Amino acid sequence: MKLRRSFFARSVHDVAPELVGSTLLVDGVGGKIVEVEAYDREDPAAHTYGGPTARNASMFGPPGHAYVYRSYGVHWCLNFVCETGSAVLIRALEPTIGAETMAERRGTSEPRLLAAGPGRLTQALGLTGEHDGLPLDKPPFALYAAGEVTIAVGPRIGITKAAEVPWRYGEAESPYLSRPIRTRQRS
Repeated sequence: MKLRRSFFARSVHDVAPELVGSTLLVDGVGGKIVEVEAYDREDPAAHTYGGPTARNASMFGPPGHAYVYRSYGVHWCLNFVCETGSAVLIRALEPTIGAETMAERRGTSEPRLLAAGPGRLTQALGLTGEHDGLPLDKPPFALYAAGEVTIAVGPRIGITKAAEVPWRYGEAESPYLSRPIRTRQRS
């Protein structure tokens, strides 16, 4: 079943864990989302914490759109906008469709290294700032609902503010996580 924009018109804390196990395709290339992080408007680590700017405008737009930004001036990061000022960072996916294309874009054929981490993921999927603000339920994006998956929950990584909150969700024991999650689990 395809996910529609209405799926995202909820709390980021409800949406984020439900995205684990769903399928993300960009122009027909992608796979199963295995790791995400939640960021809400009251979160000091969120780009929206200080209010609207030109950079974070998509996060203040309607739910169900992409928020794509450049991290540290080096790589792009993909987020799915939920309620105003909140978004889910897509951290990793298991490459299942178009792995050859991903390998070409990434310069490696090692499946684990194709999309484990937000920068690798966007490079593998061919995402850039041109995708910022695009609706997630129209081409080039396609999103399909998750099946049964056991979810591990732990603190977010790669940030300094509010890093201790357990807003990182991943498929338990997946070899495609950017880093293992060693805390509680839920089904």
